[in-house]
Amino acid sequence: MKKLRVSILSFAVLFVGYELAWTQGDRISAFREQERRAVAEPFKGVTTNGKVVPGLFKIQSTGVTTKPVRTAADAFLAGINDEQRKKTLFPVDDDEWRKWDNRSFSLRQGVGFNEMTAAQRELAFALLRASLSAKGLQKTSDIMKLNGTLAELANNFDEYGRWSYWITVMGTPSDSEPWGWQLDGHHAIINYFVLGDQVVMTPTFMGSEPVRAEAGAFRGTIVMQDEQNKGLRLFNALDKGQQAKAVIRSSKGATDNLAQAYEDNLVLDYAGIPVSQLNPRQQDLLLDLIAEYVGNMKEGHAKVRMEEVRWHLSRTYFAWIGSAAPDGVFYYRIQSPVILIEFDHQNRVAPVRTDTASRDHIHTVVRTPNGNDYARTCCASTTRSCGTKGRLSQ
Repeated sequence: MKKLRVSILSFAVLFVGYELAWTQGDRISAFREQERRAVAEPFKGVTTNGKVVPGLFKIQSTGVTTKPVRTAADAFLAGINDEQRKKTLFPVDDDEWRKWDNRSFSLRQGVGFNEMTAAQRELAFALLRASLSAKGLQKTSDIMKLNGTLAELANNFDEYGRWSYWITVMGTPSDSEPWGWQLDGHHAIINYFVLGDQVVMTPTFMGSEPVRAEAGAFRGTIVMQDEQNKGLRLFNALDKGQQAKAVIRSSKGATDNLAQAYEDNLVLDYAGIPVSQLNPRQQDLLLDLIAEYVGNMKEGHAKVRMEEVRWHLSRTYFAWIGSAAPDGVFYYRIQSPVILIEFDHQNRVAPVRTDTASRDHIHTVVRTPNGNDYARTCCASTTRSCGTKGRLSQ
């Protein structure tokens, strides 16, 4: 009987593999068209009503150095060859910023970890290390490993893999002029913009399927548990009346995230319970949850970002979909004028697709609403050319 179950599972995996191979060309064409249409739309940013709230962001010194990031970027660019460099470097105002896509079969720009030498990979990780906190770096590395685990589970090393990630650099690393870098790949997207000593690290997408490696080369690797557990802890800290205000709906869909790829101009009104209706302990739990995401940045820049979040705390909302049971699946959203965070338990996609959400497939998204994803609004207050094409500063 055990052998029979294994055989049936193997057949299912093989069938899904053939199905994916048969439809991949059509899927890529469709998603390329989606990308083309989204990028052709002038950038505005996430808003609640289609109108950007003015005066939220400005150019100012943070007192937190970005020199290590610039030095690491210079070293990375010097360490790749001419052909790789041509694929990796883009103008700072290039639409490449907006072409990120979490999906595994998307076509990427830049230089891939899968074509780097061991020395080049170390230089790439040095750039991540200079930009991210220790926890953010570990999380990113573990997400990449679990993409390798997914390749093992699905027996599909063409679509998935530990090194199926790409880096692009926009602009020239500088201590005064705008520039940045992007990591693009399945379940790990980081847009990292630098202007002087200011940093904007959104949009950021982190997730995984599976979230835990039970076997294989990366056995024991696990991610996204703090984001999951702290969100559940906050919801369960609300009283029944507060929970009723927070809940958008009780039934969890297969996928509920709204701010993923090609949603730069998402119109999303506030929902849930306003933080002004939470007591001090509940507000502390919310701030700790937000810090879990913001804390993927280097500590100094994360502190600056959290000060911005606190300044708008009274205008922040917390919303919930799904179950609050210890093993339940759910979605939550934190939204204010300056930050949007989504957490979502999603349906399984590989090796076998399911119709219901699972704790073993998680997506999270962090954005800066009102036009400051990719630092667009901030840059519009300068004479520097650091927006996307068609959205340059005046």
